[in-house]
Amino acid sequence: MKFRRAIKVACVFLIACYPCAGGDADLTIYNQNFAVVREMVPLDLKKGITEVRLTDMTGSLEPDSVMLRDPQGKHALRIVEQSYRADPVSQGLLLALNEGKTIDFLVQEQGRNEVVQGKIVRSGYTLAGSSFVQTQYGMQQVGNDQPDQPIIEIGGKLRFGLPGTPLFPPLLDETIVKPTLSWQIQSETAGRVNAELSYVTGGLNWDAAYNVVAPETGDLLDLTGWVTMRNQTGKTFENARIKLMAGNVNKVQMVRDVQQFAIAANLSSGGFGGQPPVTEKKFDEYHLYELHQPTTLHDKETKQVEFTSASGVQSNRYYVYDGFKIDSNRYQGWGVETIRQQSDYGTQSNPSVWVMREFANTTANHLGIPLPAGRIRFYRRDTDGHLEFTGENMIEHTAQDETLHIFTGTAFDIVGERKQTSYRINQNQNARAVDESFEIKLRNHTKEAVEIRVVEHLYRGYTWTIGEHSDPFQQTDSRTAEFRVKVEPGGEKTVTYAVHYTW
Repeated sequence: MKFRRAIKVACVFLIACYPCAGGDADLTIYNQNFAVVREMVPLDLKKGITEVRLTDMTGSLEPDSVMLRDPQGKHALRIVEQSYRADPVSQGLLLALNEGKTIDFLVQEQGRNEVVQGKIVRSGYTLAGSSFVQTQYGMQQVGNDQPDQPIIEIGGKLRFGLPGTPLFPPLLDETIVKPTLSWQIQSETAGRVNAELSYVTGGLNWDAAYNVVAPETGDLLDLTGWVTMRNQTGKTFENARIKLMAGNVNKVQMVRDVQQFAIAANLSSGGFGGQPPVTEKKFDEYHLYELHQPTTLHDKETKQVEFTSASGVQSNRYYVYDGFKIDSNRYQGWGVETIRQQSDYGTQSNPSVWVMREFANTTANHLGIPLPAGRIRFYRRDTDGHLEFTGENMIEHTAQDETLHIFTGTAFDIVGERKQTSYRINQNQNARAVDESFEIKLRNHTKEAVEIRVVEHLYRGYTWTIGEHSDPFQQTDSRTAEFRVKVEPGGEKTVTYAVHYTW
């Protein structure tokens, strides 16, 4: 392990300052916009209390998650007191600290520089929260930059906005440039310790994208994937060893968390031979993915690593016609009993036919790995060799040996039409019943036969039976039936059925 941090000793304050440069860090990044950071910190401890200051920490560190230990177990380290400051100096902060004071402003007019004095009546920087800083101006409360305009008094007149570049008085050592973690560490013995520091921080996130390519004809797919990591912590991690945790880990959301990112990820199937760039293993109730090569994550950087490659994935393209359509505004506020007796409820026709792609996540199908949630894009190769985009969607976390069903768009040359052909309601003192029948027409204007899965929602009640029907059906859940029909090229297929409801 290499330690690149220089050690500076400020003898006046007896504080050891360690610029925490982020080298040789271990990161476990979760797909929920946070990470666990582990770094080695060289400490020169005295017997008793030693004050230590770590600079260049992340701007969204959770202070109560900090743990410090000697991995060799030779020194018992106890943090008697800890202070975390994430209020680096900025123009807005300095304006706020100088409110009510007169400072110099550098003004450029007609190519000449002129210094004018102005009193800061309002800084435009809102002081919020409960963070206080000891500065040359006393104990000051600090907050976050807001878009309010500053008000400056010059020559007895007020103006909105700064007249020029503010020139501030010199800063004291207590003013920080980067987020800083300060400790009072108690040790029973003096000596040097390579301690392990770990903490939870926001601002780190990862997700994955899948690119799927189909040939000119056929449905054998090539699948590749990228893992995308985003660093918004305010800190650069050099040569970091990175693990990615996939799954929904329960995390209490703090009010101060202001950034949210999206999710996901995936893994390599070893398509390039040798050791894959990312490997996967089950960890507790989640899945852990490890990048085998250290990488540097700069602050504000989005970095991508290819981590998936699979060829010859057998897939199936099919179509779904879900002709059920309801004008929700019309029935808003109606009771169930009233709605189920409306003869035209659910009878509007939706002509769109969905294009679906399915493939099994199995070893036999050249996959067979846990696939965390992410965006999947589909392409097909044209006769000129170019790839054309044919649709995309998001997939959920998909376990090994499960089958993915992905909606990629609506068909241009396949059309559906659905209409109610009869409706009769029967009410008496002991029972109520509705008899209803539908006709679904499917038209295929392509040059090949297609399978269309006709989905019908039995929406008037949970107790129902389908009597007469033109084609076999499957009951997919308590209120859904599915007809799988084949429509010939240039042909039309009609599906009919009658349903009897009781309640």
